[in-house]
Amino acid sequence: MLHSGRAPELLTKRSLVAVSHAIESAALATAEDGPLVVIALFQRMPYFDRERAVYERIAATAAATVVGVVGQRPEALPAGACGVTLDETEDLAREWSVVALTPRFGAALVAHDRAEVEQATTLESGRLFDGRWGFRRDEALHEVVRLRDRLADRLPGAVRLAVEETLARVRDLPATPGEARGEAALRLMFSRAERAARAHRPGGRDRGTALAEPAPLLDEPGMRRWAGADGVTASGTLPVALVGVRVDEPAGAPERFGRRSAAREAQAVIGAVTAPLRPVDRAVRLSDQEYLLILPALTEEQAVAVAGQVHEAVAGLARSYPFVAFAVHAAVTVTSRRPLPVGDVRHAVGWAAREGVPVARLAPESAEVPVGQP
Repeated sequence: MLHSGRAPELLTKRSLVAVSHAIESAALATAEDGPLVVIALFQRMPYFDRERAVYERIAATAAATVVGVVGQRPEALPAGACGVTLDETEDLAREWSVVALTPRFGAALVAHDRAEVEQATTLESGRLFDGRWGFRRDEALHEVVRLRDRLADRLPGAVRLAVEETLARVRDLPATPGEARGEAALRLMFSRAERAARAHRPGGRDRGTALAEPAPLLDEPGMRRWAGADGVTASGTLPVALVGVRVDEPAGAPERFGRRSAAREAQAVIGAVTAPLRPVDRAVRLSDQEYLLILPALTEEQAVAVAGQVHEAVAGLARSYPFVAFAVHAAVTVTSRRPLPVGDVRHAVGWAAREGVPVARLAPESAEVPVGQP
């Protein structure tokens, strides 16, 4: 974590993108204070791909440019950039870091993924991190040393030498006067931008309060936009619980009771299905009888509990519609796959309905063999 003495801040992905871009822009600025070292940990390759053009420019001028990605060696990196593979189980896999250092300048962002979200316009933009950032050379120096030590056996000799030469130059020179003043101005602008952005997000930062009314239903295109399927997202980061729900009317209900209350019944079903949702959750209507609940950062047991609440809420409709006993079947999984495995969940819900299973648990990351849950 950043050696600044400041307590970690709770930062959204939106915040991290803004700070990262500021550090990268500073690294690209024309200045006669080289050599320059830039080290960036991106978690997953799609996040680097979005910034590839920027790092091509950085690598063209930096003495050393290091890019770390989890699970695979970064391929087709810009000329001059060094790719490092991070293991899924090491602490660095959860880290989003960007550090730039020269003898006269330094900036660093170090953040750790909480695997949680706040309410936001998209699932990705609401991801939460614990982190620190600063535009002080000595703080960046500490971070380059830390990352050098953590990555030492994965860096080619020429890259290690370039990093060591830069560190030696930095240690020989005093920090630039006025860093604290410049950083104070940046923090003021950043905090005001954050407050303005948060003011336009419905629900603020409340991540745990249940909704008083049913959440608006998304359609499938809306789900794709919110879940990031049409933007930059990556498998392997934020776990998301999916609860597929199928609500069937009893056979013959339309003939026996007519359709005079069909609209009210349909709205009551939607209210029951969405009743357990938090502000960060979303509900999708896949068909007249099928729904998908998307529950970020819940465990499988918590998601099964949500499915149980849906069963209870739909069963409670009998108090208002005493002659209609809706049949409910559900399927539950927790996944870090992107795009979300909606087809697998729908398949499992169909299996649960055919087999008469109230709640089916999917095998981890797969729906090949749904497991019945009594």
